[in-house]
Amino acid sequence: MRKAGIVYALAALFALCVPILGIYPIFMMKLLCFAMFACAFNLLLGFSGMLSFGHAAFFGTAAYATGWLVTAHGWGTVPAILSGIIVAAALGLGIGLIAIRRRGIYFAMVTLALAQLVYFVCLEAPFTGGENGLQDVPRGSLIGVLALKSDVAMYYVVLAVFAAVFALIRRIVHSPFGQVLKAIRDNESRAISLGYDINRYKLLAFVLSATLSGLAGSLKTLVLGFTTLSDVLQANSGEVILMTLLGGAGTFAGPVVGAALVVTLQEYLSDIVGGWVTVIIGPRRSGRVSRRARSPPSREPASVR
Repeated sequence: MRKAGIVYALAALFALCVPILGIYPIFMMKLLCFAMFACAFNLLLGFSGMLSFGHAAFFGTAAYATGWLVTAHGWGTVPAILSGIIVAAALGLGIGLIAIRRRGIYFAMVTLALAQLVYFVCLEAPFTGGENGLQDVPRGSLIGVLALKSDVAMYYVVLAVFAAVFALIRRIVHSPFGQVLKAIRDNESRAISLGYDINRYKLLAFVLSATLSGLAGSLKTLVLGFTTLSDVLQANSGEVILMTLLGGAGTFAGPVVGAALVVTLQEYLSDIVGGWVTVIIGPRRSGRVSRRARSPPSREPASVR
């Protein structure tokens, strides 16, 4: 526990010193947004045991909602982000009500199908810009006080939001609600026998994950100044699964490490090796997954034994 605290402290110190170290702020903000996305997905997969193939739908719809409200209606930064979060939460509730009635691969296929439906809506809707997406999305200011045009100012805002989301997920997992989620993940039948309404817990976990994914998407739009169909594309759902598995599902820092590795490789190797980036990542991912498959099953939480 003490070692983990030291690691977190060093990571926080490094993050605070990024502008001083001369690291490109846009790259770090993109990394933090996808790390937030991976942490939100890990809440569903790693701690609830539900594999979604359609999480890009929440990330992308929030990105579109925020970008559209800022560019077409001149909304402020904070109201636009909150609206994107609400849209993602509402979509998560709608998809979750359908998906949680299924388990395993059937659950995954339902999320994939509904996410593809969202993709085609974004492709055809007039306010999304179609294949061109939404361009030149302004960052605006934070409550009319802090101008976010500066990359450094925007970086510290994104860092603060990421830290808050990371702390929130830790609090959720360590709460009684989180213990029930882990009980459902480890032994769903046992959780039912103890009287838990597992569908209600799973739906709430799904909506929470969708909401935080939407927050990541909204921030990503403001950071980069655009949103495109790639945000709702199924490949984006695959990438967040990759990030989570690469770092370690069911851990707190794992998705952050996985996101950092994937985004870094994509940023610095894509111009050199092109599409072979995923081939480079693949062996590491498969090795980690196979080690997890050989490991003994985890014990049930003390709260349900």
